Order: sequence, then structure tokens, then C-alpha cells
Amino acid sequence: MTGIQIGHLLRAGTTGFVAGCPVSQLEAPALGALVRAPLSDGYAVYGLITDIHISDDGLVRQLVTADHITPEVMHDNRERRIVPVEMSVLTVGYELDGKIHHLLPPRPPLSLDVIYLCSDAELARFVAAGRFGYFRHILRAEDVPIGEVLAAHILQVKQKTKNEAWVEEATRELITLLRDDYPALMSVLGALGEVV
Repeated sequence: MTGIQIGHLLRAGTTGFVAGCPVSQLEAPALGALVRAPLSDGYAVYGLITDIHISDDGLVRQLVTADHITPEVMHDNRERRIVPVEMSVLTVGYELDGKIHHLLPPRPPLSLDVIYLCSDAELARFVAAGRFGYFRHILRAEDVPIGEVLAAHILQVKQKTKNEAWVEEATRELITLLRDDYPALMSVLGALGEVV
């Protein structure tokens, strides 16, 4: 498997985890991106990035009150920053012995496990494994901008796999899943309208 290393695990549960990375690695991860935490031979946990959070620290609090921040100070703060960028990840499936399941994993990743951004081929393989089973994890997530995460994810699948048929099927599946929840359906379709 390939992919770009984007961070290390800070804390985890079976439904999701938080990974951290230095500010210098912030280019790679994006909202809705599929990530993978390989744990042992033949076992990996997959998730979607649902939030990227940059905490402040004492120095930043002091700097924002300064009259003028020089480019050198700004560069130094961004390059040598000790506080990590935190990425909240919603677990959407796992792989065991070469087979991808859109179910919650038997066990979560451990602290300091490496988190990888999935390659285009991995993304295509994950979304093709099953019948949108991982959508239920996204739709029941609390405190997550569901429409925005789904739109970002579907846009990435569209751009990276060039699979227009999958995008149409995914949209139909979301309409079916949300047919009894009109406010959620309108929120998701409104966000999807921006990318589909």
C-alpha cells in the first residue's frame, strides 16, 4: 500500500480517532479525505477526516496582540511550532486479510501509530468494496458537518477516480438513506450541489 504519511495517532476509539501532525505537513490532509492506519499484517483501519484543528499556545496569544509581526517571526512560529495540527477522523471501515469491510473495526489504532493519506488507488478500492455501507457511519456522526464532509469526500472520489457513475450512485444512495429526514437531506443535497 502507498500513501503519504500525514501524522501520528494521538487518541482513538472504535468510532474515530485524532491524529496530529506538525504545521509543515498541513498541505496533505483535507476535509473528507480517506486515511488509513495500518496496525499489523493484513489489518488496517480507515477513516474520513471530519475536522482539522489548529490550537493556540502562549506564544501565539502574545503575538496576535503585537502591533507588527515580522515575516521571520511568523515563519519561525509556523515551522518550529510545538503544538500539533489535530485531525479528527471518523472511522468508516477496516481491512482484514485483504478484504475491506465498511464496518467498525474490531479494535482501534494505538497511540503514535502512523496515519497515511490513502492513494488514489486505495480510495478507489475502498469505495468499490461494498454498497456504500460506510455512509451510515457518516450519517449518524454527531458534531460533524455531515453535508460538508460528504461533499468533500465525494468531490475527492470524483476527482481522483474519475468514476462519474459512482458519484451518481452515491447521490442516489444518500437520497434513499435520508428520505425520512428532510432537513438532513436538504443539508446534504445543498452541499453536494456545490461539487456534483
